[in-house]
Amino acid sequence: MATQTESSAAGKAKEKKSQEEIYAEFQQLRNQQRNLVNNLNTIDMDLKEHKTVIDTLKTVDASRKCFRLIGGVLVEQTVGVVLPQLEQNRTQLEKLIEEGKEQITKKGMEINSFKDEYNISVRGQEAATPAAASEKDAGEEKASANRNVLVGDL
Repeated sequence: MATQTESSAAGKAKEKKSQEEIYAEFQQLRNQQRNLVNNLNTIDMDLKEHKTVIDTLKTVDASRKCFRLIGGVLVEQTVGVVLPQLEQNRTQLEKLIEEGKEQITKKGMEINSFKDEYNISVRGQEAATPAAASEKDAGEEKASANRNVLVGDL
C-alpha cells in the first residue's frame, strides 16, 4: 500500500511541474551537454599538442636539453626524461576523450528521454520525412555553396 502511495505521489509530482520548471530543467541538461562537448574539445586540442611535441622530440637526441612548462613554472630537463612523461600524458588524454564521448552519449540519451517524457519539441528540429529530408539536403547544398567564402580585410 505504501509503494502505491509513493508511486502515485511521484506521478503527481511530475504532473505538477510547471512549464517553466520543465523548460529550466531541459535547458540545464542541454547546458551540461554543451559543457561536456567544450571540455572534450579542450582535451582534444591538448592531445593534438602532445602528439606534435612527441613527434618533434622523437627526432632529437635523448640527452639534449629541453624545457617544459609545469604549473606555470619552466623546468629544464632532458628529452629522455620528458618524452616518456609526455607519452604517458597522451595515453591519459586518450582515455579521457573516450570517457568524455561516453558521457556525452549518455547525456544525449538523457535529454532524449526527457524530451519524450514531457513531449518537448525543439524549433528547427522537425520530424524528418524522407521527402522533407531530400528537400532539406538540396537546400543545404545551395546554402553551403554560399557559406564557403572567406572574407578578409584587404
